[in-house]
Amino acid sequence: MAALDLRQKAERVASLFRDRHQIDILPTELMPADLSEAYAIRAVFEAIETARGRGQVAGYKIGLTTPIMQKLCGVDEPCYGAIFATEVHHRRAELPVRDYCRLGIETEIAVRLSEDLPQGGSVERVSGAVESCMAAIEVLEDLRHDYKRLSAAAMVAGNVWNAGAILGTAVTDWRRLDLAAVTARLSINGREIGTGKGGDVMGNPLNALAWLADKLAVAGTPLKRGMIVLTGSMVPIQFPGPGDRALVEVEGLGTAELVTT
Repeated sequence: MAALDLRQKAERVASLFRDRHQIDILPTELMPADLSEAYAIRAVFEAIETARGRGQVAGYKIGLTTPIMQKLCGVDEPCYGAIFATEVHHRRAELPVRDYCRLGIETEIAVRLSEDLPQGGSVERVSGAVESCMAAIEVLEDLRHDYKRLSAAAMVAGNVWNAGAILGTAVTDWRRLDLAAVTARLSINGREIGTGKGGDVMGNPLNALAWLADKLAVAGTPLKRGMIVLTGSMVPIQFPGPGDRALVEVEGLGTAELVTT
């Protein structure tokens, strides 16, 4: 059988997510040879999904921001995927679990940019472009992937599994906070599930943002004014069931809420 080209791989990967097709691992014929090919597939995936009606790219999510997860996936840096405009919710969202193969959530600090970052830049330069910060929930679709067989390349090809974001109220005076020191808490149905700190994300969420700004600048698709960035999870992924209420609280940055049906 002839090897599939980038377009064919991206179409097949997009179809897996569109059909909510359960997989333990990305099929061999769709597995990227390396991260470079994975990002090429992801770019085509993005174009396919934009044309399909998920909306323009509203921003990006950063994944694999901890050394433990990077080691597990055989890489030494994070990875990223696009967030589509129709899947951005504000403050509180109600989502049907039946619309996903397996709905996952992560506990995040999100930022919104006030200017373009065509060349990326230092943490100080990138921080200066942050208009506001907020508590956020990343919504994920992992197709019930076997987490013992994670692959960064497979996750990138699948747009790092992003299925949307729930953004809390924007905090414009965020510079009064030390983002590395703020505490984040995830509770489900009033029970605390886990806590973390901003520093769990590459030492500071702004370090993650600077990494992404540089990566996207090199790729020729730089961060732009108005875009949002989910900087990385501070609590391990959770999988709420129907009727659950998940609440993310970030010290000084408010809350974001998901109710599942």
